[in-house]
Amino acid sequence: MAKHGKKYRDAKAKVVKPIYSISEAIALLKETNTTKFDASCEIHIRLGVDPKHADQIVRSTIMLPHGTGKTVRVVAIVSDDKVDEAIKAGAIDAGNETIIAKIEKGWTDFDMVVAMPALMAKLGKVAKTLGQQGLMPSPKAGTVTPEPAKIIEQIMKGKIEFRTDKTGIIHNIFGKVSFANEKLEENLKALLKAILDAKPSGAKGTYVKAVHLTTSMGPSVMIETQEVMAL
Repeated sequence: MAKHGKKYRDAKAKVVKPIYSISEAIALLKETNTTKFDASCEIHIRLGVDPKHADQIVRSTIMLPHGTGKTVRVVAIVSDDKVDEAIKAGAIDAGNETIIAKIEKGWTDFDMVVAMPALMAKLGKVAKTLGQQGLMPSPKAGTVTPEPAKIIEQIMKGKIEFRTDKTGIIHNIFGKVSFANEKLEENLKALLKAILDAKPSGAKGTYVKAVHLTTSMGPSVMIETQEVMAL
């Protein structure tokens, strides 16, 4: 196992309590940030669900009040008459056959794909490529829509998807270190509330088991699950 450097060890030493309130944890994220760039603030929340069962999958979307601070590169698979408005909304590229051909050749230099329902069948030939990288559009994620420009605008303003991985953990970014503490707290609480609201019917027992916050390369800080459940 690789050893952490002095900067990380010094930052880790500032995490003196085993558990913190949300406001304390956010303040501590800034104190323990070890990067020179504007690091992302991340949440890792372990839920009491087993995603192998369909009625225990947690997946939804939320519009963060202040966005993530991250530039999202969106590609739009749309009909010819929707290309211009998709580009105007913020897509880095828009079209149909031409874009699919580029993806077939290995192009995946983007973060998200928004597609019109009528064109989903055409994505079949690149479904494996997109699926392996978590880029395949999905109705559940709101990325399959007859109104692509509207969804792209929402994504540009901070709409994100959250979902459990195969171990029942949700990993998401909720802002940047440069954000004011109040904005980070508002973003985080909005995301946590959405996760609570998305509790699946099959979830039994303790729903929120552990919540950790961290910056891109900093130590993790655990927050009180009781405070989370009371949101």
